[in-house]
Amino acid sequence: VCCLAALITLSFGGAVGLMFLMLGCALPQYNQYWPLFVLFFYILSPIPYCIARRLVDDTDATSNACKELAIFLTTGIVVSAFGLPIVFARAALIYWDACALVLTGNTVIFATILGFFLVFGSNDDFSWQQW
Repeated sequence: VCCLAALITLSFGGAVGLMFLMLGCALPQYNQYWPLFVLFFYILSPIPYCIARRLVDDTDATSNACKELAIFLTTGIVVSAFGLPIVFARAALIYWDACALVLTGNTVIFATILGFFLVFGSNDDFSWQQW
């Protein structure tokens, strides 16, 4: 039951985050779809950690260079997702209000992605079939 509640909460968080992103693009006073490029960052952000988790043996208690690199790359992707709307707003491609909506959506989406890995990623025998 807790797995189902977590899944529903995470899906609601993703929907709210995407709503903020779309509001920053599609409201009539903004009407610029440049911020949709942050969708690439949403897709790319979990990939380094997923690859590192498959390659690394977790029996060692010390820090692992592969996991450290994955965390570094993920951090770079997340910072880029927050920086891109700011660069667009500074270049006058989008309005600052739209930038604020996109940054709010980024915060919600990345919190949802983090929540997914905290709730479902702790098992070593993680599979999509458990749902």
